[in-house]
Amino acid sequence: MNPDLDALKPYPFEKLAALKADVTPPTALAHIPLTIGEPQHAPYIGALEALVAHQQEMARYPATTGMPELRQAIVAWATQRFGLEGLDPDTQVLPVNGTREAIFAFVQAALDRSRPARVAVPNPFYQIYEGAALLAGGTPLYLDCRAEHGFRPNLDAVSADTWREVQIVFLCSPGNPTGAVTPLADFQRLIALADEHDFIIASDECYSELYLDEKAPPPGLLQACAALGRHDYRRCLVFHSLSKRSNLPGLRSGFVAGDAALIGPFKRYRTYHGCAMSLPLQHASITAWQDEDHVLANRDAYRETFAAVTEILAPVMDFPTPEASFYLWPAVPGGDDEAFTRALYAEENVSVLPGSYMGRAAADGHNPGSGRVRLALVAELEATVEGARRLRRFIERQ
Repeated sequence: MNPDLDALKPYPFEKLAALKADVTPPTALAHIPLTIGEPQHAPYIGALEALVAHQQEMARYPATTGMPELRQAIVAWATQRFGLEGLDPDTQVLPVNGTREAIFAFVQAALDRSRPARVAVPNPFYQIYEGAALLAGGTPLYLDCRAEHGFRPNLDAVSADTWREVQIVFLCSPGNPTGAVTPLADFQRLIALADEHDFIIASDECYSELYLDEKAPPPGLLQACAALGRHDYRRCLVFHSLSKRSNLPGLRSGFVAGDAALIGPFKRYRTYHGCAMSLPLQHASITAWQDEDHVLANRDAYRETFAAVTEILAPVMDFPTPEASFYLWPAVPGGDDEAFTRALYAEENVSVLPGSYMGRAAADGHNPGSGRVRLALVAELEATVEGARRLRRFIERQ
């Protein structure tokens, strides 16, 4: 087996299961999980209807590049959403089976292990960035996201010598687990650094359509390129998904868009990889990308949940004001996120994810996720509010 497999760290939910393994929660209380970021709102019905309508097309092989109609639908959506110009559906867009699969595959295709191969990731982070880097023979470079920097990566902490060894920089905006949104100016600063040091920017924007202020949608990397007049999107790729936007995580549908010089070789890699999206799923995806009404309704539902949970927890927990995504990132009383998680489960049968499980210790020995927990506010309003009430009750007893 590939010896690099031994470098993979336990997944956060494996660690959480071990932490809770010998704990017996109160049986009188139903379990409320606030752990996994899996949308529980109803999936977009139009996509499901399209899936059924085209089910006979399971009898046909799909092409790696996807149907032209799907790529055109993606271009139309991205152009409208981010104010783009001239995004080419043939050379600058590639449908993929969800962002997780695409992010992992892209790193395998892009990293050159014959020279220094650092992959910069926000810290704390979505674990696929790290795992993809390790299995491609790269070395993760952790960019701490601390409160004093708005929970965004501190680019000033990286020296010029280190930047020269970086081949890929991952961004996640809106952020997981912090919910922080990257401003346009930060994107543009990173683009300048990429030009100077010749690295690729990979922006994971799977939460981009879950935001609380309807007048302030989060900007994206390609939008930052367009504002600079860079319509070739040089060195830049974005990853988008229908999982959160349309409550379709099981559809496994998304896209990669940006620099044609990166999309082309990645498409060639995927031809051998054998990961084309089935035709019924492509038809369902077209329907989803072409409809915004269900996305607006989805944001309204999350907005209601955030308002209710914030009202309950703000008096007893400190957390950044939510901007986007469906996470809260509160500090825990006492500062021990593992002990807090274990005791909360034991006393209230509520599960949360320790923040330290999503981060790595920095050079100073401090893990920027420590002392916080991630709350995924994905369930229906009643269950999520009940979880928040139990959480507050637990804290008030301490």
